[in-house]
Amino acid sequence: MTKPLKLGVAGLGTVGAGLLELIDTHGERLAGVLPRPLKVDAVSARTRGKDRGVCLDQMRWFDDPVALAGDDGIDVFVELIGGEDGPAKAAVETALSAGKHVVTANKALLAKHGVALARLAEEHNVALNFEAAVAGGIPAIKTMREAFIPNKVARVYGILNGTCNYILTVMEDAGRSFADVLKEAQEKGYAEVDPTFDIGGFDAGHKLALMTSLAFGTEVAADEIHVEGIETITQADIEAASDLGYRIKLLGVAIETPSGIEARVNPAMVPKHSAIAEVSGVTNCVALEGDFTGPLLLVGAGAGGGPTAAAVASDIVDVARGIVLPPFITPTQNLKSHRRARIDEHCGAYYLRLSVRDEPGAMAGIAKCMGDQGVSLESVVQRRELKALPGSGKPTRTGASATVIMVTHETTEDAIRRAVASIDSIEKVAERPQVIRIEKL
Repeated sequence: MTKPLKLGVAGLGTVGAGLLELIDTHGERLAGVLPRPLKVDAVSARTRGKDRGVCLDQMRWFDDPVALAGDDGIDVFVELIGGEDGPAKAAVETALSAGKHVVTANKALLAKHGVALARLAEEHNVALNFEAAVAGGIPAIKTMREAFIPNKVARVYGILNGTCNYILTVMEDAGRSFADVLKEAQEKGYAEVDPTFDIGGFDAGHKLALMTSLAFGTEVAADEIHVEGIETITQADIEAASDLGYRIKLLGVAIETPSGIEARVNPAMVPKHSAIAEVSGVTNCVALEGDFTGPLLLVGAGAGGGPTAAAVASDIVDVARGIVLPPFITPTQNLKSHRRARIDEHCGAYYLRLSVRDEPGAMAGIAKCMGDQGVSLESVVQRRELKALPGSGKPTRTGASATVIMVTHETTEDAIRRAVASIDSIEKVAERPQVIRIEKL
């Protein structure tokens, strides 16, 4: 009988329990298509007696995940603990040093220590697989590491955080405020009690750092990603975007430029007719542009126990088939240093929303600020707040302020920032201008 591939699973949360359920459900079928059947031999978690909906009776228990990682009885260490340091890092290092294959869903760990861990894996000729670390059940990493290799990647981008995509989708569909929808997302379990990591763009930044390395053969450099979140997006922006023919999405974008890698996470306006604009709710997507294949869009569940467990299992299947690839496609010794392009060199169109006191000369001052920086405008729309006069039922202008929406022609980030700084100093401008990039897709 063929010797089974013995797994040690550390972390029995939603994904870990989902993985055990998947192997129990499909183990017999997988045994018929793989050189070696899969067997969960040992597990580790913080609480031993907790009911996780799966049977652990036939599995060895380890209180210490590092001890499990170094145990001679396992062939593959599956790290589902989470965290960029601590037990997760120590356990993965232990497993790799002991010559064991590692499968992980830990984007934070890889974003911070990915190159060092990849080097350790290569030294011991073992796999370090992380399909589940980016976009949940979407096979983005596998596509980049295998199918897309013949191409030179021009750009990689996508919707990489389901929480943000859910919030922006509901804001548009239901006309509700950011704070209101965020609260609902927390109640539904889509957002954490402290949602900063998601809504601030940092989660997407970690994922983009990994994809940037895979796409352009650079060292992972999460601290070189320009990150903006969706906290400042208002219903006024959502409505204006719709009127202009756009939807707002939080995008992660990486592109190689002559001055370096432009890698950024930011709210962006995308054309309603584009495929990415149709990606709604908690769904994620990853888009690749290759010089020979052209554009490719992968869409699917970006999180959840089932999809993420399936992604983890797909990495384990590769190990069972004897597939061991350099973790970041390019061997670590050949990875280029990450050279960051200056964000102020970014070229594109911009949306600006201003609250302007409805007084003579206000628009002239704003136009001068834009003209002084060489920024030309494609369109300007002015909206005054209307209210009904008492007893008349007829709307009238309040006279207090007006919302001004401007869309620029293509210009540089530096020019926009200078123009906005000048506009912000005009006394007739009531609040700091809102600026959102318009993404060319």
